[in-house]
Amino acid sequence: MCGVVGLLSLGGGDQGADLDAMSAAVAHRGPDDVGRWVDRDAGVALGHRRLSIVDLSAAGHQPMISADGRWVLVLNGEMYDHADHRARLEGDGVVFRGHSDTEVLLELIARRGPEAAVAAVDGMFALAVWDRRDRVLVLARDRLGEKPLYWLHQGGRFAFASELRALRLLPDVDLRID
Repeated sequence: MCGVVGLLSLGGGDQGADLDAMSAAVAHRGPDDVGRWVDRDAGVALGHRRLSIVDLSAAGHQPMISADGRWVLVLNGEMYDHADHRARLEGDGVVFRGHSDTEVLLELIARRGPEAAVAAVDGMFALAVWDRRDRVLVLARDRLGEKPLYWLHQGGRFAFASELRALRLLPDVDLRID
């Protein structure tokens, strides 16, 4: 099932405490592992609660950073065709650290960009990927929207989570639908 959470503050700063509270709110979605990645200068923080299914090793830990160091990904979901994409990427010289479908998607993003990579895969997912070079955050869901992804943008802050309960924990947040 997994849980993803994240924050982006246009003014930069430490998002760690709020991220940890949000992550704790979705802990039941991923009891096997917890991960966080924070860039204070960019004002971005990504968190993940993992339910290990495809790759049970530490190599499947998220947030996951691409081999080139540019992309940081959190994913809730599954890629049904990851083995086919893995074989093609290995044919192009990609060396994988683990066996997770997350890493396959991440390396597709690193080579094709988020939009083309998401369009190329078959699966059910909700994800957030941070481009460290261009400082862009991309959120995406599978074509049918099977996995939940809630977001809000208020007061110079953007936040997202797998469940609304995580967004409710943010200070001064107004959850009335606009």
